Amino acid sequence: MILATNAIVLSKIKYKDHDLIIKCYTQKKGIVSYLLKGVLKSKKGSKIAYYQLLTQLQLVTDYKESRGLQYVKEVKVNHLYSSLHTNVLKSAIVLFVAEVLSNALQEEEQNDSLYNYLETTLQWLDANEHFSNFHLLFLLNLSKYLGFYPDTMQIEAPFFNLQDGEFQYDSNSKYCISSENLTLLKQLLGTTFDGLEVVKINSKQRQSFLGMILLYFELHLGSFKKPKSLQIFNEVFN
Repeated sequence: MILATNAIVLSKIKYKDHDLIIKCYTQKKGIVSYLLKGVLKSKKGSKIAYYQLLTQLQLVTDYKESRGLQYVKEVKVNHLYSSLHTNVLKSAIVLFVAEVLSNALQEEEQNDSLYNYLETTLQWLDANEHFSNFHLLFLLNLSKYLGFYPDTMQIEAPFFNLQDGEFQYDSNSKYCISSENLTLLKQLLGTTFDGLEVVKINSKQRQSFLGMILLYFELHLGSFKKPKSLQIFNEVFN
């Protein structure tokens, strides 16, 4: 059937000499992979820019449920970024976030709230100049759509249990956190993206919290693996 959907590019790999396989998170079908035949040939070279990581597209596809790789009939950019792929720091965030999403998102079904979250937050990142903590809040809020957002019923408690996803008064597990990571977690739970500017932490604290939130994802998503781009990402933001 012919299917029109918005989509966000999560990964791309070269296939044979002139083809690409891209994985997208689509608004109507969740995770879908597409075979782009001949897209690397020079006469179609201008279309390569469409498939940069986290680009927001409108796709018209020949969709068949039983087929592992779908085919694109028409493509156009749904939102043209102004800085996401040209700002060095934002490009590092793009690489990292795309890998996390490619790893974490497995659903092959429609989820409008998750799609809208990705769409609006990426547009926020593109438009704003104070973004050094964007990825921390992005991942924390993403956990809401994946089903393991922290339970804030006892947010005043002195520990947070990463495994259980809740605040508690006793440290009864190796996955209980406290100190700076706990303070930052509580701060981010009450922060919007527009409020990130007031969150003041240094690079060491940022790396520590990021390591903690990635462990949180590993504990709650069985197939999640620590991103390969993490080391480079931390070096860029050091």
